[in-house]
Amino acid sequence: MANFTEKAIKDTFMDLLNRKPVNKITIKEISAECGINRNSFYYHYKDLPDLIENILTAETEKFISINKESDSIYLALLDAVDFAIENKTAVYHIYNSANREVFERYLDKITEKTVSDIIDYATKNKNVSDSDKDALVLYYRCMLVGFVINWLGTGMKYDLRKKLQRICELFDGSMDTAIARCESI
Repeated sequence: MANFTEKAIKDTFMDLLNRKPVNKITIKEISAECGINRNSFYYHYKDLPDLIENILTAETEKFISINKESDSIYLALLDAVDFAIENKTAVYHIYNSANREVFERYLDKITEKTVSDIIDYATKNKNVSDSDKDALVLYYRCMLVGFVINWLGTGMKYDLRKKLQRICELFDGSMDTAIARCESI
């Protein structure tokens, strides 16, 4: 029963969040739409920020659990991009709320995992130090997080999938060049 109630609360909250900002959503409203009392909400979550963190943590864990062996940042990030696009308004509302930090941690964690997996895959059987791998992960992670923050900060006015794909096409081979430099130094 608890899983059913938690799912109902999350689904209701995401539905509301796709219609209005976080600060316009109340626990009373979520409870009423779920057909539960407020105590049931508080049994599962402390407050709305706790619910948001729970949703983003679950999405992060789901994304991280998918083992991706790829050397394509674009292909590896598609699942996260799809979540952002499917819940565009909700993501925008979370980003523009007091809960921005939770969203940024979610974004950073997904990006770090994705880039780390790609760097590990691309450097398999190559002589690249852990320090250089860390530097590559940091560079690509910061670039991608900055890219998504720009998309959100500009009101999500462009097609994220297309822009990400084009950026990856333009920089195709840059990782191979960096890895080759790591091996030669």
